[in-house]
Amino acid sequence: MTARAAALAVVAVLGTVSCGTPLIKLPSGVGAPAADAGGAVAQATSACRAVRTLTAEIAVSGSSGGHRVRGRLLAGVSAPASVRLEAVAPFGPPLFIFVATGDDATLLLPRDDRALEHGRPDAVLAAITGVRLGAADLHALLTGCPLAPAEPAQGRQMGDRWRVVPAGRETELYFHRERDAAPWRLVAFVRRNGTGQRAWRAEFGDFQGDLPRSIHVTSTESVTSDAGFDLHLALSQVDINVPLEADVFRVQIPKTAVPTSLEELRRSGPLAAPGKTGRVGDESAGVTDDGRRRSSASNRQDPSGGRRGSSLSLRGRSTGRAQGPVNEQWSP
Repeated sequence: MTARAAALAVVAVLGTVSCGTPLIKLPSGVGAPAADAGGAVAQATSACRAVRTLTAEIAVSGSSGGHRVRGRLLAGVSAPASVRLEAVAPFGPPLFIFVATGDDATLLLPRDDRALEHGRPDAVLAAITGVRLGAADLHALLTGCPLAPAEPAQGRQMGDRWRVVPAGRETELYFHRERDAAPWRLVAFVRRNGTGQRAWRAEFGDFQGDLPRSIHVTSTESVTSDAGFDLHLALSQVDINVPLEADVFRVQIPKTAVPTSLEELRRSGPLAAPGKTGRVGDESAGVTDDGRRRSSASNRQDPSGGRRGSSLSLRGRSTGRAQGPVNEQWSP
């Protein structure tokens, strides 16, 4: 199967992008100092702060890079910044396996026998999915917990139902309660880039055990642009604080896998524009985007005997083959 054929199984181009799920109307303005911001933060984040690991099946729908997206992922995250994502296929090995710890990511395309090693997580994920999030961002997103500690002393009161609290220089947290006696929930946070402009926002709902099962993440870019995304994530089969060994966040690269690059992923990956597919010339194989020769890492060993896919498991189930009723999840 070519990269483009596998890509079309991951991201279905279903025509023009339509409006997604409406966003929560977040309060704006200066507001007033919130003396109770510390209590709101403590109540709303006590459960997620206790999450060390999380595994889940994720139904993904929405749009990214001007394409409609629908599919299912198997995901595992571990604090502070380790993540594994597998794009489940209707049958056979995963369409892609993405693992990252800190600032180091590896991507395997089992069906195309290609791999990228030692890339920046946000750049690799953007190339394959159109969503530029790092490993720590993904952990924060799936657990519904901010990356940086909240700063209640800077909290603002926006009426009786809203509190807005900064978390570092790049994040604003939005806490809401339905009524006076109801618990505070962290229902949204907004992330800013290095220049202070809004980069993306996440909204959380369907709380179970004080943790969100429904996540809406969207960029400030138009969803029809290459950098725009608007996705809904529905989590199921969630397990909290199950042991995840370090090997879960590594991927065994088959000996036959051909090194690829970010440029090639952009040209022939799931979000490549029509007419821009095709493999980068052989002279680029094994060379990083800045021109350095890629090392032949030790994890190229293939103890599985060359099988395509994962030899690891999440929640004790094999991740090399689709789990559960997923045929209807992938667009043909």
